Amino acid sequence: MEPKKTEKADLTKKSFLFFNIGLVATLALCIMAFTHKVYDDTSAKDLDDNQALTEEIMEVPPTEQQPPPPPKIQQPQIIEVPDEEEIEEEIEINMDTEVTEDTKVEDIVIAPPAEEKEDVDQIFSVVEESAAPKGGINAFYEYVKSKMKYPAQARRMGIEGRVFVEFVIERDGRLTDVKALKGIGAGCDEEAVRIVQSSPAWNPGKQRGKPVRQRYVIPIFFKLQ
Repeated sequence: MEPKKTEKADLTKKSFLFFNIGLVATLALCIMAFTHKVYDDTSAKDLDDNQALTEEIMEVPPTEQQPPPPPKIQQPQIIEVPDEEEIEEEIEINMDTEVTEDTKVEDIVIAPPAEEKEDVDQIFSVVEESAAPKGGINAFYEYVKSKMKYPAQARRMGIEGRVFVEFVIERDGRLTDVKALKGIGAGCDEEAVRIVQSSPAWNPGKQRGKPVRQRYVIPIFFKLQ
């Protein structure tokens, strides 16, 4: 089949030439675009506006501030105090009195201070020198052991423990006002009171070197053997 176009009308032969021309033109436009310089005149306009504003601003003179007044120093007032009035007391002395050998001079006697009366019946709980059994506390418990009769009821019930007995030691060493302060029952409380009541006299407590009445609490032990 023969081609319909002539060789002169065939543009494909010159396509490489047209491509190079277009490439050169594009490069030239790009170079011109990057090298073109644009000047901004906004800075000049801003300067003109600032000059106009500075001309319109009026100069305000600075205000003078007066310094605060110095503090007032108040001088202390000196008040004159009049001298104390001297009290003159006239003492009459009779110089006409004759002094002879028979004239008696009365002695001035200073009475001693009255001694505070001590309450004889006062009961002390704590004294300077506490009361104690004669022979010591161990001797007292040996006496309790020898005189104790274990109650039959407590023995049957197997009750053991301590009974706290309170009493008063008189000035002569006797034990009075004996009572069970805390007990265990079953006849043990009564037996503890009986033993303490029958106890020999103690050495009384002393306050300021004098025997006084003293309240005392002691435990009595009940133990089955």
